[in-house]
Amino acid sequence: MTAERVTPAKAAKPKKKASSVALKMLMAGTGTLLVLFLFAHMTGNLKIFVGTEAFDHYAHWLRELGSPLLPRTWFLWIQRGGLTVAVLGHIFAAVVLARRARAARPVRYAHRPKVQGSYAARTMRWGGVIILLFVVFHILDLTTGTVNPVGDGQHPSANVLADFAPGRWYVTLFYALAVVAVGFHLRHGIFSALRTLGQQSARGERIAKAVALALSIVLVAGYLSVPFAVLTGLVK
Repeated sequence: MTAERVTPAKAAKPKKKASSVALKMLMAGTGTLLVLFLFAHMTGNLKIFVGTEAFDHYAHWLRELGSPLLPRTWFLWIQRGGLTVAVLGHIFAAVVLARRARAARPVRYAHRPKVQGSYAARTMRWGGVIILLFVVFHILDLTTGTVNPVGDGQHPSANVLADFAPGRWYVTLFYALAVVAVGFHLRHGIFSALRTLGQQSARGERIAKAVALALSIVLVAGYLSVPFAVLTGLVK
């Protein structure tokens, strides 16, 4: 009688997962793209201080950008598609990294000291929700004109003036809250991105913090200047 030959069961191959470094690089890359867009968009918004005609001309120029190589408004749609991919990639990387960080601390203690962190870092999640809601409203308001009191596609400046009129102070308030949330998000995001890209020394961290704070302040001030100028009658 021969003994049965027992073969060990094959170990299941572990599923390949994207490395945390790759995900952080994805967050840094997509975040950089979004920051560049925010500053470019802010520069365009500031044209309203030159005059409503200059602002309308700029808005129409964007629709014609790429012509005759591209049909009218195609550049804007390509841009919107690229930004959507960047946002989805940014959110995906953030969610996966957050889940991995949570999984690395499976045991919750009844009495655990609070981790010291910046206000921006602690509010990244709800700040992201506010920003997402604002983006949806902003598109319906000043892009499609669906919820705008005027909704004039030929005169975008009229939409801006109607949107932030004194009687619609609540819109200006929501806009301000969203922009401040973007500022906090940006400050923490730029600092994290610079660290990911190599600024990890003590001097590098100081530089990263200073750059992140300066860029955030400039962005918040630039975006808030338009609604408050309309609200106070500085721009008519």
